[in-house]
Amino acid sequence: MKILLLGSGELGKEFVIAAQRIGQTVIAVDSYENAPAMQVAHGFEVINMLDGEALDRIVAKHKPDFIVSEIEAIRTERFYDYEARGYTVIPSAKAANFTMNRKAIRDLAAKELGLKTANYRYATSAAELREAVAAVGMPCVVKPLMSSSGKGQSTIKSEADIEKAWTYAVEGTRGDIIEVIVEAFVSFNSEITLLTVAQNKGLPTLFCAPIGHRQERGDYQESWQPAVVDHTALEEAQRMAEKVTKALGGAGIFGVEFFLADDGVYFSELSPRPHDTGMVTLAGTQNFNEFELHLRAILSLPIAEITLEKAGASAVILASEHSEQPVFDGIEKIAALPKTDFRLFGKPTSRPYRRMGVALVNAPLGTEIGQVVADAQKAAALVSVR
Repeated sequence: MKILLLGSGELGKEFVIAAQRIGQTVIAVDSYENAPAMQVAHGFEVINMLDGEALDRIVAKHKPDFIVSEIEAIRTERFYDYEARGYTVIPSAKAANFTMNRKAIRDLAAKELGLKTANYRYATSAAELREAVAAVGMPCVVKPLMSSSGKGQSTIKSEADIEKAWTYAVEGTRGDIIEVIVEAFVSFNSEITLLTVAQNKGLPTLFCAPIGHRQERGDYQESWQPAVVDHTALEEAQRMAEKVTKALGGAGIFGVEFFLADDGVYFSELSPRPHDTGMVTLAGTQNFNEFELHLRAILSLPIAEITLEKAGASAVILASEHSEQPVFDGIEKIAALPKTDFRLFGKPTSRPYRRMGVALVNAPLGTEIGQVVADAQKAAALVSVR
């Protein structure tokens, strides 16, 4: 099979490796050369994926069996036409189109499916943002409709924050939609990612053990599996995840995010692909990592079961400055640690807070998860980027 991968970051790289291992052909696409997934793919294309004609051109050129998206900034409305012409879009044209825009997925979840979400409004200008903040109250969270990894996301705590939040959101927007979602702050106890595997051929939806995570600047810093979740809350999260993924259609893994609060489970966001917090599965926590599960679901290969094998944690390795030739120090130190692994993503440039790698730690099931997270944090701190 030939897979056209749209977006070639670290998640795409691990997906390509999984595909290579079972003999699939991958063409990696991104807006710059030598992106991480390009380094392990069979071929690559460099285009602006918001240019619909350029996207049409490479689809026609490669005639892929599957079109798989890894990022938000894609002219996803083109996917409907590709599907009509017989191409298989992963998970589906609807899923890719809806989830690339927070407005579409939030309205689907809250208005059409009746899932519990934070109170929210939209704004297309600083003036509208001020009105939206007045409607939902402070504190509140502002996010661009199209962004990832926390780009453009901020918290408004006072009137003085509103103008800055609008400017920051516009700067962090991926794509050409200048609009934000304003969400009332949910007083949650924890937040989780529920990796949800939708399958073809009428096979049941599968769930991985819940993954906990901590964020800074809207981007995850550590994730751990399994997260401690009340059985009733987990069942509710699974019900909500299955409902929204079935409404979107198609096969593949979805990263569905939830807030767990005293008054119940809140749907937060959804990604139609492997999730960054799911990199903890590279620590060997499951019998299949999230990238292998995504590939198997895409190819309609049977997934007999998803089993939790170990406790694990991931902690990101961040850059602190701009560089055209980043160099890593401390590799020998992290390599010497027991039950520890790491990934360096191979990004050709660095900038402050850019995710350049990840430390991975595992431990026997039943180990206090806070200790596993602390070990991952210590491991990541041994590596510096200069």
